[in-house]
Amino acid sequence: MTSSLTMLRLISLAAFCSMASMRVCDPMLVALSLEYQVTTGDASAVIAAFAVAYGVLQLVYGPLGDRVGKVRVIIGATAACAVFSAVTALAPSFTVLVVARAAMGAAAAGIIPLSMAWIGDEVAYEQRQETLARLMVATVTGMMAGQWFGGFATEVLGWRAALGALALAFFTAAVLLLRHARAIGALGGAPLPPGAPAFSLANYLAGTMALLRVARVRWVLAVVAIEGALAFGTLAFVPARMVDGFGLSAAAAGGVMVLYGVGGLIYSVFARRWLAALGEQGLALLGAALVGVGLLSLAWAPAVAWAMLGCFLAGIGFYMLHNTLQVQATQMAPQARGTAVTLFACLLFLGQSTGVLIVAFSVDRGWIPPVFTAAAAGIVVLGWLISRRVQARGGVAGVGAQGVAL
Repeated sequence: MTSSLTMLRLISLAAFCSMASMRVCDPMLVALSLEYQVTTGDASAVIAAFAVAYGVLQLVYGPLGDRVGKVRVIIGATAACAVFSAVTALAPSFTVLVVARAAMGAAAAGIIPLSMAWIGDEVAYEQRQETLARLMVATVTGMMAGQWFGGFATEVLGWRAALGALALAFFTAAVLLLRHARAIGALGGAPLPPGAPAFSLANYLAGTMALLRVARVRWVLAVVAIEGALAFGTLAFVPARMVDGFGLSAAAAGGVMVLYGVGGLIYSVFARRWLAALGEQGLALLGAALVGVGLLSLAWAPAVAWAMLGCFLAGIGFYMLHNTLQVQATQMAPQARGTAVTLFACLLFLGQSTGVLIVAFSVDRGWIPPVFTAAAAGIVVLGWLISRRVQARGGVAGVGAQGVAL
């Protein structure tokens, strides 16, 4: 038990670094545009390159983790992130910087989804939501730390220092993970059935298609894509709403966004109590309702204080709803959990990208309030649909105590 808890803490450290690396460049765009003499829009390629590589590589890490071992892949991905973060810190040209960020996104893609899959393997279903909430503390804190430290380091130390510090953090996490995994013998992969075929693209595609033929898998993937579009598609434009609607500065608008992460942290602290009191049905319904209220506040609030409260409530609600979906993702295909969870992450990113494109089209026409309102209604309906597919007390029909399909 102690060794598993230590492993969870070290995996959470790697997940913290992964999420921080995803957001660390957000406040650096102006500094990068000045140093490399490109426009701010062109500088945003460092963010886009990371995100695209992160999403696409999800499809690779799932079967790789199932075959060679999830912990082994997490350690390798963390070590690769250390290398590529160091390259970004030393990048002599903008092209090298963008390529290194893409490589870093490709490496970081192997950390958080496989960490979820590892939890699915090691933790009984009844404790899984609480354990995933602990991992969520690391990812949410990493997101907040990346946004804050990226801006702080850019102003005080220079943007290269922030990326160098990330390289050191990734290296530390990789070394600690490797030492502990060796000590407890956790580097092996899952035993393959006798006569199991060697990995090939054809076998991978066949396995993926087999998963997609399962109605439950299709349902979870469709729902998380819609969730990503509705929740994250609007979230990306909350700072614009704060600036245009309430006259805040860009820095103050970024500070308001921290409230979203704080909401997630509060959920993670009270996850066990709320799950015991509400069950998964209640978490899905209440979470969706809070996101809806938050988006409506952001859309129509007459004063900035109400909009800030809306951002905070949306953060709590989103993590209630998404954590419930994460649990379903770990259980929708136990025989190929790594592949299933990385498909889940891939569809989440695809949904986010689609949502951002749709909302961006609307924002250019001054439609933020009605679009936020439509998203609020969509989230509430989605929460109701999710609640109908889960049991009231931490289970799904046909799932046993250890998370094995019956």
